[in-house]
Amino acid sequence: MQTKKFVLLDIDYVTRNGEAVIRLFGKVIGESDQNHIIVLDKSFRPYIYIIPSNTSDIGACTRDLSELGLFGVEKVFRNDMGESKGVLKITLKHPRNIPKLRDKIRNLASVKEVREYDIPFYRRYLIDKGLSPMNVVQVEGKVLSAKSSTCVFQLENPPTTLDYSLPKLSFLSFDIEVYSPHGMPQSDRDPIIMISFSSNQGFQKVFSTKNSALDFVEVVADEKELLGKFAETIQFIDPDVLLGYNSDAFDLPYIKDRATRLGVPLKIGIDGSQPKSMKIGFNNAPMIRGRIHVDLYPNIRRYLQINRHTLEYVYKELFGAEKLDIPGDEIHNYWDEGGDKLKQLFMYSLDDAVSVTRIGEKMLPLSIELTRIVGQPLFEVARMASGRHVEWYLIKKSFQYGNLVPDKAPKSELSRRKAIHTVGGYVKEPVNGLHEEIVYFDFRSLYPSIIISKNISPDSLTDNNGKDCHITPEYGHRFLKEPAGFIPLAIGRILQDRIRIKSMMKESEDNRERQVLDVQQQALKRMANTIYGLYNHNTFRWYSLECSEAITAWGRDFLKKTMEDARTHGFEPVYADTDGFFATYKRHDE
Repeated sequence: MQTKKFVLLDIDYVTRNGEAVIRLFGKVIGESDQNHIIVLDKSFRPYIYIIPSNTSDIGACTRDLSELGLFGVEKVFRNDMGESKGVLKITLKHPRNIPKLRDKIRNLASVKEVREYDIPFYRRYLIDKGLSPMNVVQVEGKVLSAKSSTCVFQLENPPTTLDYSLPKLSFLSFDIEVYSPHGMPQSDRDPIIMISFSSNQGFQKVFSTKNSALDFVEVVADEKELLGKFAETIQFIDPDVLLGYNSDAFDLPYIKDRATRLGVPLKIGIDGSQPKSMKIGFNNAPMIRGRIHVDLYPNIRRYLQINRHTLEYVYKELFGAEKLDIPGDEIHNYWDEGGDKLKQLFMYSLDDAVSVTRIGEKMLPLSIELTRIVGQPLFEVARMASGRHVEWYLIKKSFQYGNLVPDKAPKSELSRRKAIHTVGGYVKEPVNGLHEEIVYFDFRSLYPSIIISKNISPDSLTDNNGKDCHITPEYGHRFLKEPAGFIPLAIGRILQDRIRIKSMMKESEDNRERQVLDVQQQALKRMANTIYGLYNHNTFRWYSLECSEAITAWGRDFLKKTMEDARTHGFEPVYADTDGFFATYKRHDE
């Protein structure tokens, strides 16, 4: 039996002999002859939970289910909104059987609810095995094959996560230029004329169908050879992460379509596969197996609050420098004119790729840390809204705490929730005029702290007046003081980790270590600050109007009382908003 260590980059499953086989893709650590590994795990089975109609007669439900030809039925205990329940864990042979059997199971008279049927199989594996992509994993088993730089490995024992620092990942950025004299590029008519590359390890190249004296330009015979060079370069550089800017919506789909039309295979996945489209939220994203394709454009839009998000504008915002720019509708003119204009076009194309690399190096660490916290693949985390980060973190924590995950709400309920509006934080309009000796008071992590201190969670909400409770100002909602609710426990862990990391930052004398720790605490801060607003988000699995109202009510109450207290100490508030206020100080001798 052999042992392998690798950075977990990606995960999926394939069907072999009618059974689902998990595949873990990773960057090997400590071996010079192998760069990538594909680990196969045949042992994991998909499952769902069944809540019987009559909890005192689970046997009737078990008998009904046995007639459906399931792989296994097991009675287990899980927590559901603060109540421990005996439920049935139904194991199936293949994930595709879940949607086929879900409705049949729901229609059984002995079944009350079907739960956790909508957690994808590969995500279920990560959660149950305690694995997070972008962490170092150790596996034991045997090598099935070792071709080129990739090892295929059969898992024999459960994988384990190691406490390793993340090694430097290799990035390769790309950008295309299209000849489109008739307006917006159309892949059914307009050819790609150049593809530029830049890596974080010094590789810079432009491939083009026109010649140039520039040493970074390599000429090819035609567009078909150009597309072949695209695949060949990715295979040769062998990056862990492939970066683009608007590559989900433009570059990769355009390359795929042109390659299909010209009969060029794009075997750029670690397993030799071609890019496939995956739906994430409302959008489609090209996925490359074993490599992480990241489109920085939606990432930047989420985290950088600026007026425009063009590559040129973002680059100037991040680095304080101008990058080369040629208007898209002028590219064909630069191409046709040749000479200095063509030279500028080559330099512009390369500059695009280099700029994407630099932006990726600056912005990706945050997404990598979020991936490690959330426990889902970076390919998806980089495209998720902040609310989805929190939801998958809570799904992971639900498994760890032995909780059942709430179902998504039906469309009718989503519509009802969307029409409900809650009162937000307290705002005091600014006092007109110029003010001197201004001070600012703010609460550290106000809303997350309220959630924890007042135990605000759907499973701690009660209408029992006889219990020892925190009672919400204005509304009178009651939250049990004990035991701690699921959401306060989860958010408390986030805040504890952030405090610990910030303490480590203060003690560290290593600049690089402080930078890494700072990114980690920023990721945790984003998670903590996102949770409170989700209680009133109509799609949130743990939606609770009462929880949402309670958080902002206590926030308003704390802010108003603090302002009154400040007045007794000589401060006069001049403006307040949600979690802090500005005040002038009046000297006592005046």
